[in-house]
Amino acid sequence: MAEKNIIVLEDIRRSFHTAAGEFHALKGINAKIPEGSLVILKGRSGSGKTTLLNVLSSFLPNRERIVTIEDAAELQLHQEHLVRLESRPPNVEGKGEINIRDLVRNSLRMRPDRIVIGECRGGEALDMLQAMNTGHDGSLTTIHANTPRDALARLETLVMMAGFDLPLKAIREQISSAIHIVVQISRERDGSRKVTHISEITKMEGDIITMQDIFLYRHDGWTEDGKMVGKHISTGAVPS
Repeated sequence: MAEKNIIVLEDIRRSFHTAAGEFHALKGINAKIPEGSLVILKGRSGSGKTTLLNVLSSFLPNRERIVTIEDAAELQLHQEHLVRLESRPPNVEGKGEINIRDLVRNSLRMRPDRIVIGECRGGEALDMLQAMNTGHDGSLTTIHANTPRDALARLETLVMMAGFDLPLKAIREQISSAIHIVVQISRERDGSRKVTHISEITKMEGDIITMQDIFLYRHDGWTEDGKMVGKHISTGAVPS
C-alpha cells in the first residue's frame, strides 16, 4: 500500500481537531504500546474508535508477529509479520459460520506476540482476557461504553455471555490483571471527535477494580459558530 494511505498520528491530530494537550496524551499512550500494556478504546458508534485503533496499531514493533481479528477488514497495519483473520457468517444452509470467538481461540495457535481485536462484543471477551493473562500482553481492542467504569461493567457482561458460571470476583481479577489503559472517545454535538478520558486500571481493592484518570478533557464553552472549546488537562496522577 502506498505510504500516503497509512494513517499516522499527525493525521489523527487533524481529523480529530486534536489540541496540543491531547496530542501529547496520545503520544503517551503510544509509549505504552511497545511496553506491553493492554489498551482498550471505547466509545459509541462513529466516535472514531477504529481510526484511533489504526493509529495506535502502527506503533506495534515491526519485529513482532501480530494477529488481527475483525468482522470486516478495517484495520490498516503495515508490519512485516502480520496475520489477518476475518469472521464469516453462515451460508444459506446455516453452516460454515466462523465467529470472532473461534478466531480468538485459533489465533493462540499461531504464535502471536500481539492480538488486535477490531471490536469485542460477545463471549470472545473471556478468551481475550485469558490470552492477555498468558503472555500476549500489549494487545488492543475496542468496546462500546459510555464511561471508563461502564466499559469494565460491560466487559464483565460480555465475559458472562461466554456461557461459563464464573464468580464475579474471578472475572474482575482477570480484567484488572489483563487491562492497563482505557481510552474513551466521544463524538461531540459539533461533530468533532475527542479523547475525553485516558484512565489507568491500578489494582483490585476487595471486590472492586480501582481506576485513576490520567488525562481528562475539560469543556470550557462554545464559539460563535457552534464549535466546542476546551482543553485536555493532566490530573496529576502518575501512571504506574
